[in-house]
Amino acid sequence: MEPLAERLRPQSLDEVLGQPHLTGPRGLLRRMLEGGRLFSMVLFGPPGTGKTTLARLLAEGAGRPFLRLSAVEAGLKEVRQAVERAREAGGLVLLLDEVHRFNKAQQDALLPHLESGLLTLIGATAENPAFELVPALRSRLRFFPLRPLEEADLLALLRRALEDPRGLPGTPYEEEALRLLARAAEGDARFALNTLELAASFGRVDAGSVREALGAERFGMDRQGDRFYDLVSALHKSLRGSHVDAALYYLARLLQGGSDPRYV
Repeated sequence: MEPLAERLRPQSLDEVLGQPHLTGPRGLLRRMLEGGRLFSMVLFGPPGTGKTTLARLLAEGAGRPFLRLSAVEAGLKEVRQAVERAREAGGLVLLLDEVHRFNKAQQDALLPHLESGLLTLIGATAENPAFELVPALRSRLRFFPLRPLEEADLLALLRRALEDPRGLPGTPYEEEALRLLARAAEGDARFALNTLELAASFGRVDAGSVREALGAERFGMDRQGDRFYDLVSALHKSLRGSHVDAALYYLARLLQGGSDPRYV
């Protein structure tokens, strides 16, 4: 079975939570689609805010063929293959996760095809595009920030997960446990759903199972997975930009998550 976060991935802009400036009735991305336009862009923001989901919904909403690549795994070969597919299809939307991982040569390879309109790029990243993308590519893109979800949005998401047939229907839960989890998730919807799924495996979502699940999720993600590297990257960016308060915040998050102080 797919993870809960994947099963509950929004199927339309109406299901996207926490980004009214982009997906609400007057949201920029909604108006773009309603106007029949789709520009090359980068969606950037913290983990778990819906970047990849929005990119896919935009491509589907525009009714264009699309290809999804991860910049972590793809290289110039995959870019050339995408261009060939675009030529065959008469145009293509390229969804590029972790777009900041592309080096200069890989970014440069995209430029002529964005200029001609053969490719429409929708990049997703947790990094600040001003630091990671070359000027020539930046000038051809529009940038849309995604915000951490508010506690109320996370609560709505958790309740949906416990009621939706695709989620965890029938799982007994306590409202206070959901509030505890919504606060602990700190705006990250994916983290909230992963933790909820683990808590539900205890048979009941209450304060005890949520605390158990939070401990496991923080250890597994902060020390081993993407969340750890997201925090390290944010710390480095804050130091480089002389943002003292932000650097102290990310340092505290790393240490609280169990990171080795010698590494940090």
